[in-house]
Amino acid sequence: MSRSAAIAPTKTHRDENFPVASHLIARPLRRAVLAFYRYVRAADDIADDGALSSTEKLARLDAFERALVTGDDSEPLALALHDADARFGCGIEEARMLLDAFRQDAVKARYADWAELRDYCRRSADPVGRFLLRLHGEQRHPDGAQAQEAADALCTALQILNHLQDLEKDRVVLGRIYLPTPWLDLAGGEAAFFDPANGDARRALIDAALDRVDRLIDEARFLPGLVRSRRLAAESAVTLKLAARLAARLRRGDPVMTRIDLGKPDFLVAATTALASLPRRRRDPAPAITRRIVAASGSSFRIGMAALPGARRRAIHAVYAFCRVIDDIADGCAPMAEKRVFLDAWRREIDALPDAPTTAIGRELASAMRAHHLPCAEFHALLDGMEADARPRVRIADDTAFDLYCRRVAGAVGVLSIHIFGAPQARDFALTLGHTLQIVNVLRDVADDAAMERVYVPLSRLAAHGLSDAPARELIRDPRFGQVCAELAGEAEAGFVQVDAMLETLDRARLKPAILMMEGYRALFARMHARGFTQGGERLRLGWRDKLALAARALRRAPS
Repeated sequence: MSRSAAIAPTKTHRDENFPVASHLIARPLRRAVLAFYRYVRAADDIADDGALSSTEKLARLDAFERALVTGDDSEPLALALHDADARFGCGIEEARMLLDAFRQDAVKARYADWAELRDYCRRSADPVGRFLLRLHGEQRHPDGAQAQEAADALCTALQILNHLQDLEKDRVVLGRIYLPTPWLDLAGGEAAFFDPANGDARRALIDAALDRVDRLIDEARFLPGLVRSRRLAAESAVTLKLAARLAARLRRGDPVMTRIDLGKPDFLVAATTALASLPRRRRDPAPAITRRIVAASGSSFRIGMAALPGARRRAIHAVYAFCRVIDDIADGCAPMAEKRVFLDAWRREIDALPDAPTTAIGRELASAMRAHHLPCAEFHALLDGMEADARPRVRIADDTAFDLYCRRVAGAVGVLSIHIFGAPQARDFALTLGHTLQIVNVLRDVADDAAMERVYVPLSRLAAHGLSDAPARELIRDPRFGQVCAELAGEAEAGFVQVDAMLETLDRARLKPAILMMEGYRALFARMHARGFTQGGERLRLGWRDKLALAARALRRAPS
């Protein structure tokens, strides 16, 4: 009896997180999918067999691969997939890529960085999507290459979700940890990461990994609209819904402390909502992706955005989504080297605009760039600011460095925004307002920033009050720090006066979204001023009455 036939599989296709050979797939093709799944499951079980040495695992995987290539009838699972490949022209090539990943599992237990993990997923997950595309003949269509990119993104997202879901089980049962070692080091190392008492550090790292997964899911949202098969489109749409649900559940729970699973109700809800919303004609999901990012941010800037007409609002959503995503990279709990890699990927995306975007946000930015002549240099300025924020310890040396930081992270947004508003001549207004609003941000976020070992109040100003650099939380508790903040607040107050004067000669109707944003900040600043700038109390926010008043003004749209 063959090895694969002698051992009962650890799972069947009904036990997986995501649909395998569901009834959305046509019956003749479903048999091929099951042949592929059963062969791959058996190979995976060999790689995961704790009773075998690495050498034995590799030998058995090699024999299992030879059986697949030759169609050895002593290995029924290999023979079934061999026959399916002969009929449909796919299966063997993809299974051999997966076998390469399983060989890696037999000898490798830790990962050096995110790129290494992605490379593993390229072989351990992406071939599944490619097999389904080839089985349905999708590679023969003009959109085949794009569909493959979207399918790769989905399969990698699913694999990483499974790794996060199985963090504890993989470590205890298999001795493997797929979250890269330098990430674990940020929590104090492997033992500290898995320590039940270290939940906050673990939470931050899992969320940072889920941020990467969210971007992959965004790129995968193009898949249902790219494939010609309605059945495969439906299958991929359901899988996308399930991936998003599992990602959200992993954000709410701790997979190290308790098993986080999807249940039958999740499958029912995902199938119902996915099939109901499946477009009857191709529809670009990119605008909905940027809208979703804006909505999830909870930013008060949304009120100003709402004042814009449709096309301009779509463009500002693209800019804000870009800002939100790169800010999440800078603020996320990932190693500095990884953050640079992620930000560099966005630099390449910006350099590719407007002709060759590769991401959903990039596609929306390309459209906005063509329509509103957005200067590419401003996006790079934002990325420069995020690189400064991404450092594990942030200090600003003096006023010159502070002005440059404000110009990058806030002035750049202002310049891009006035192009979208249709008022590019208001550049000085945009830069002055951006600088003013950033001072308010710095004053509002002192405690939150200190928790991340960031101090944006210039060290030269602190030195003038006799304060030397020290751990951030220690610095902000000194009464002299509050005195420096009060001085900085005076500059913000003067900035509001200056932009008010500038507006006297500018087109207020076109700048209405900026004015709404400014008024929201002015109301927030007034509350901060009334409370004072000694550290203590909760982070101030706009109340619902403030937001309601601003929203009412936003409903009176700016001119198109």
